[in-house]
Amino acid sequence: MGHRKDPISVEIERPLIILRGGGDLATGVAVRLHRCGFDIVVLEIEQPLAVRRRVAFAEAIYSGEIEVGGVRGVSVPDLDQISQLRSEGIVPVLVDPAANLSTQIDVSALVDGRMRKTPPEATQDSSIFTIGLGPGFTAGVNCNAVIETNRGHNMGRVIWQGSAEPNTKVPEAVTGFNVDRVLRAPVSGLLDGGKEIGSMMKAGDEIVRIGDVPVEAPFDGALRGLVHDGVHIEATAKIGDLDPRCEPSYCFSISDKSLAVGGGVLEALLSQPHLRRLLSG
Repeated sequence: MGHRKDPISVEIERPLIILRGGGDLATGVAVRLHRCGFDIVVLEIEQPLAVRRRVAFAEAIYSGEIEVGGVRGVSVPDLDQISQLRSEGIVPVLVDPAANLSTQIDVSALVDGRMRKTPPEATQDSSIFTIGLGPGFTAGVNCNAVIETNRGHNMGRVIWQGSAEPNTKVPEAVTGFNVDRVLRAPVSGLLDGGKEIGSMMKAGDEIVRIGDVPVEAPFDGALRGLVHDGVHIEATAKIGDLDPRCEPSYCFSISDKSLAVGGGVLEALLSQPHLRRLLSG
């Protein structure tokens, strides 16, 4: 796998990175790369399932725009507005589940940050230098490099041969809470009446309803994230995150994990001479 040898002729000033997925982890990566001189375009699905929406560019699909870490993300309907937003230092956010954009404009690299934890589609363009985040990616097979996303000694490490650690399915413990702090749908249905992210919840408080079924706080904490109202969710899917540290400000800032993974992505990109040349102008 390598970078595109015959890019479509589109005038650009800075190297462009396509980021598949606009959740909080991918957004932390996007912000770090943007600050380092890369242009970013975020690709999402029609109804994003981001949980930490206040620090996720995916939220722009619902609200039109969002600012994360001092970087603005703005929803665009198609390719036409991307160049203008890039020139203004804004991150375009586009509904493009199949990443068709990667064949329509000159792309320096692609980062798959959807965190699906399964191998990507075979249709992903192998001519583009590609970085995969977390489980499901194997360097040299379905991407050029993998970034470890599991917390611990290897978090943020660039993997040039092999795969990321397998999905543990157990979230990191925070003040003794791990599985309980992740809110999951008890039934399938539409989310409705969700509380505001950052709200302080008491054990037993209703956080959101799925149809007629309430989802209650299992302990006292700050509502760190919640999937957008009106989205259809399947039973057992992750819908929210409750933080037992009871510090609302944590709900509105990029996590240490996202920044560490972003550092790994930056290392992988700058290890490529052609990308260093593009960045230096």
